[in-house]
Amino acid sequence: MSSFRYVTSIPYPRADVFAWFTRPGALVRLTPSFFGSILAEPSDGINPGSTAAMGVGAPGGVGMWLGSAAGSVRGLLPASLAAKKWTRPEIRWDALHTELVPGTSFTDVMDKGPLAAWTHRHTFTDGAQAGTTLMVDEVTYELPAVARGEWAYKRMDAELTRMFAFRERQLLADLSFHYAHPGEQLTIAISGASGLVGRQLGALLTGGGHRVLTLVRRAPRNEGEIFWDPETGAIDSAALAQCQAVIHLAGHPIGGRFTDANKEAIHQSRIRGTTLLAQALAELASDGVERALVSGSAVGYYGAEGQAPGGSSRALVETDPAGSDFLATVCKDWEAACAPAAAAGVRVVNVRTGIVLSAAGGVLQRLLPLYLAGAGGPLGDEQWQSWVGIDDIAGIFAHAALNPTLEGPVNGVAPHPVTAKEFAHTLGKVLHRPAALKVPALGPKLLLGAQGAAELALASQRVSAAKIQASGYQFRHASLELALRHILGE
Repeated sequence: MSSFRYVTSIPYPRADVFAWFTRPGALVRLTPSFFGSILAEPSDGINPGSTAAMGVGAPGGVGMWLGSAAGSVRGLLPASLAAKKWTRPEIRWDALHTELVPGTSFTDVMDKGPLAAWTHRHTFTDGAQAGTTLMVDEVTYELPAVARGEWAYKRMDAELTRMFAFRERQLLADLSFHYAHPGEQLTIAISGASGLVGRQLGALLTGGGHRVLTLVRRAPRNEGEIFWDPETGAIDSAALAQCQAVIHLAGHPIGGRFTDANKEAIHQSRIRGTTLLAQALAELASDGVERALVSGSAVGYYGAEGQAPGGSSRALVETDPAGSDFLATVCKDWEAACAPAAAAGVRVVNVRTGIVLSAAGGVLQRLLPLYLAGAGGPLGDEQWQSWVGIDDIAGIFAHAALNPTLEGPVNGVAPHPVTAKEFAHTLGKVLHRPAALKVPALGPKLLLGAQGAAELALASQRVSAAKIQASGYQFRHASLELALRHILGE
């Protein structure tokens, strides 16, 4: 058996730190996408007998390449095929919680999985300074017989260091977010809760003690679900009434070819869903409960060649006019659909999201296979790319729901947009790969069509984060390099 130990100093009281680990979402927040994915969250928190399941990829760059390549393929497949096991190059890891000393320690073991043995004990003690915590992760493990050897164990310890360093950063940042947002614990409904952003957002909120309900289009299976159907205009208003905030993320995926049918689905899915929620919240407004509707939007609002009035080179702000292309029209109509709620006194926030960076989906996931193979390069040249890390966009949506002073449109982007050339150079630097092979414009056009390529892959939008920062939001990763190093564990 081999042993591994990782110590984390936490500037918050032990009771608060331990409580965070007992809440839903902790495993989601602590599992890096370069390690694997959560197949089933803990069935009973950290209590003995609680079970969870993960999909674990191969270590290092090989695992990242396989995972990102498979994810890119899944993004092109119909939902029925994308859900198949053969599209996921992961090995199942079943975890079982075995011991719990409330406030002090808990232990989980690998019940079934790729290793010969694994036991992970988490211990919490008061830190040297009052109001601080010392957390010790102790892992004892045994590799499969075919993989045992000095090199293999050194490699395993290096991967564990990489993973626990990610967990440390994630835990400290989440606790900092919750301390920056004191107040009563809210009940918050989320549409699109199973999506890339929605899953991290829900886990972030529950980590702060908030109750998260998910909007579903089938019969609810438990008290944590609310029925709605934008196609028919049906929604369980009585269940929605218990919520102090609704975060609306659902919508038809944008990353496909801009056929007439796809464009109609993109537009209608956003308008119908937003209108339904806005009208339902407007009808509930007479009960006197203060509520908020935080609805997704996108920097596409400003148009594919977004520019400030008069041709100014400054970054775009929320008061700048909308563009006139397809995605700009979608975003403008999407935000306008919130009007019934705003007119009834509901606080409305429209988060204009930039390019979300995650190894688990989106643009970055699709770029990783090329870069890891040494064939990466910029999509365009001097086009501005307004990006945001997955944890910061989840944080921005949560901040919008929890901050009663934030209202109206707000750009969900990091403070430092980059050009396409700068993005490619930075990603190559983080991955230790070249980034000189410029992607021909023909590539995006083949995948997205001419209009889709122009409005998505080759769009240029330099957008300001000043409003969200002025509202008190503290970015975890203000620079692209820091964001990529955290997301990719490099």
